[in-house]
Amino acid sequence: MVSKNVAKIIINTLKLRYPDMRPALNYNSPIQLLIATMLAAQCTDKRVNKITKKLFLKYKTVKDYSKANLNEFETEVKSAGFYKNKAINIINAAKDIINKFKSKVPDTMNNLLTLPGVGRKTANIILCHIYGKKEGIAVDTHVKRLSFRIGLTTNNTPDKIEKDLMNVYDIKEWNIINSVLVNHGRAICKAKNPVCDKCIIKQYCRQKIERK
Repeated sequence: MVSKNVAKIIINTLKLRYPDMRPALNYNSPIQLLIATMLAAQCTDKRVNKITKKLFLKYKTVKDYSKANLNEFETEVKSAGFYKNKAINIINAAKDIINKFKSKVPDTMNNLLTLPGVGRKTANIILCHIYGKKEGIAVDTHVKRLSFRIGLTTNNTPDKIEKDLMNVYDIKEWNIINSVLVNHGRAICKAKNPVCDKCIIKQYCRQKIERK
C-alpha cells in the first residue's frame, strides 16, 4: 500500500480536478437522498435519476413511501434492477423511520444501519451529505476499483477497504474521498478501457507499474 504522504498527494490532486463534492444523485430532502441511494445499488446514477424524476413527484414524504402499494412501487423502480428487494426495503425503511425515528431520517450510523436495505455505503452518504458527519467513507464500485488500482488497499471487500481508507486518511478528509474517486472513476479510471494517458495520478497507479 502507498504511504500516507502519497495517499494525501493523490487525494489533493484529485480534489483540485473535481471540486464539486455533491453526489450525482438528484435529491431535495433527506428521504429523497436515502431512496435514491438505495436504488443506486448495482445501478447507475443516471438511471436512478430518471426513475426518481417521476418517483419524487408522486411520493413526497416518508409517509407516502410507507403507504406505497408494493406491486405499483415495484413497477415504478423496476429498471433499477433487483427491484423486488429494493421496493420492499424502501417501503419497510419508511415505516421504520416513522415508527422508530419520528419520521426523521436517522442521523447516526447505528440507527441508519437498522433500516432494511441500508448498509454502510448508504449510511455514510446520508451522514456526509445530509448531516455533515464523518463516521466513515462510502465505498461503492468506483471507490473499490480505484482504491485497489492506486494502492490505497489490497482488500476487495467494502468493509475492509473502508477501514484501509480510514486508516490512511485523516478524518477531516473522509467526506471528500468518495466524491473524488467516483468522479475520477467515471471520467478516467473506468472499469474497462481506462483512459490512462489522461490520468493525472497515473504515476501512482499500481496496475500500470505492474504492467511494465
